[in-house]
Amino acid sequence: MMETRTDNVTERRRFQRIDSNLPVRYKNIKTATVPMGSLTKDIGEGGIRFKTNEFISLACRLVVEITLPTVQRPIKAISKVAWIRKLSSGEQYELGNQFLEISKEDRNLITDYVSRLNGAAL
Repeated sequence: MMETRTDNVTERRRFQRIDSNLPVRYKNIKTATVPMGSLTKDIGEGGIRFKTNEFISLACRLVVEITLPTVQRPIKAISKVAWIRKLSSGEQYELGNQFLEISKEDRNLITDYVSRLNGAAL
């Protein structure tokens, strides 16, 4: 498990994350019929963070599709909302998602993408 200090808060993550600005489409697995679009704020093998204009409750299951610039097709996963916070500007929220179901191939594509960008940042 990785621990990093940010703003006097210790984050405990199993997987490294990198800042990102990738297109993501998401929908509530139970209620939504039309996917909503957003951009990721960060991504890692274990999940993503993105903004939304709607409140989504904790533990809600989402179907997410992430577009990586290195892959021709979207990465698909089922995630759960691990945390949500209201942003100070307007009616927007930021939420962290943990991947629950993702193919091994898609997880490896994310891992390779994160590793490649993290290596480039060093």
